[in-house]
Amino acid sequence: MTGTTGNTAPTPPTVIVVGAGPTGLLLAGDLAAAGVRVTLVEKRPHRISNLSRAFVLHARSLEQLDARGLADDLEAVGRPLGRLRLFGRLSIDLTALPSRFNHVLVLPQYEVEEVLERRAVKAGVDFRHETEVTGLTQDADGVTVEVQGPDGSTEPLRAAYLVGADGMRSRVREAIGLPFPGHSVIRSVVLADVRLAEPPETLLTVNAAGDAFAFLAPFGDGYHRVICWHRGRNVPDHAPVDLDEVKEITRLALGRDFGMHDARWMSRFHSDERQAPAYRVGRVLLAGDAAHVHSPAGGQGMNTGLQDAANLGWKLVQVVTGHAPEALLDTYQAERHPVGRAVLRSSGGIVRLAMAKRPWTLALRAALVGFLGICGPARRKAAGQITGVGFHYAAPRGSHRLVGARVPDLALAGGGRLYEALRGGRFVLVAPRAHEVGPERAARLTAARWASDRRTALLVRPDGYVAWAADSADDDAIEAALATHVG
Repeated sequence: MTGTTGNTAPTPPTVIVVGAGPTGLLLAGDLAAAGVRVTLVEKRPHRISNLSRAFVLHARSLEQLDARGLADDLEAVGRPLGRLRLFGRLSIDLTALPSRFNHVLVLPQYEVEEVLERRAVKAGVDFRHETEVTGLTQDADGVTVEVQGPDGSTEPLRAAYLVGADGMRSRVREAIGLPFPGHSVIRSVVLADVRLAEPPETLLTVNAAGDAFAFLAPFGDGYHRVICWHRGRNVPDHAPVDLDEVKEITRLALGRDFGMHDARWMSRFHSDERQAPAYRVGRVLLAGDAAHVHSPAGGQGMNTGLQDAANLGWKLVQVVTGHAPEALLDTYQAERHPVGRAVLRSSGGIVRLAMAKRPWTLALRAALVGFLGICGPARRKAAGQITGVGFHYAAPRGSHRLVGARVPDLALAGGGRLYEALRGGRFVLVAPRAHEVGPERAARLTAARWASDRRTALLVRPDGYVAWAADSADDDAIEAALATHVG
């Protein structure tokens, strides 16, 4: 909660985050853990909904959660899967991923939200549930947002920065006048939570056949989420859904309906491919589905939003605490917008190939499956993109080849791991020999040594990417790099 002293007004937040989904919760928790005052505005009542559409955590998201001490708790409740099946015979083997998490973790989104919310509450985030954005203005010094509370009254909130993580229909994005170009990929997708009389043979079940597509995933409480679609049924989202429709489409796609019964919830939606042209307008930034939406193929939606938050959080901390210029926030757009575009293309491509019907698209699908089966580099690239571990951010001209690269979980001298050292939102310097960290940087930097005899010096950003590297560096060169990046 925001602090008060005597009868004075509450201390205003430094950052306002709008939207308490996984993206907003991770971002708000990161900011608050770094000592930044944060208010999180959410129009829904305070509850963790089980109506989420996301069911997997990929390796890169698990690495980011590991850097916050959260991954092991989620690994304990989720179920790992070493192969991700996309459709038909096309599946991606994850066991060779260069990650501690060489699998996809199957668990519903609400499990992720519960863990992230507990962390945010503990860090001191000021939650405003049942509160909706009704207006927004910004100037050179900050952002003012008008919000309407649960009693219908309105009030202004002021902060230095605001982040819209409020989903596809983002009020924040609309308020700053950003378009959301794109189109619907598939319409009339049916969702249902059902019990199954016959459990599937696999943890995640997915296939497309003819005009039908279906996906099954377990909640872990005896219910399964069904996502299915039929090309010939193009009806509005508000059209009613019954269990017979769900069972029929599932039988067409998977060969049987697994004895579905006792549906506790059913709905219909459409899947869009859209991306905002900018993720930052002045002091307002967008993240997650407010910035990009795409098909659920490959399970990349929640994961891309979590990685947006991990990229943006430490940059906002550096700027609002005066350790970096405001221009650092421009790198959020430069790094994450291309990733969002790549995810749109890959997830859209999976859907189009899964639903291939014309002879030439069927031939293309067969060729791709065969190519991935025999070409190791292509298979590794596909796995890296879907899981997020393969993205490499662009680096300034003349930089070391490692700058912008994701760093795997390195072994450090003394038995530690890199992602343990990243906890607390710190930079980590990994060097061949000890480097003294002065008191002015101790809260933002951890110095470590390689467990091996490697001679490279690496400065790893709080989000696990290389900020600076040198094949050999003396203390003066390291100090120069720290001054530039850590502040």
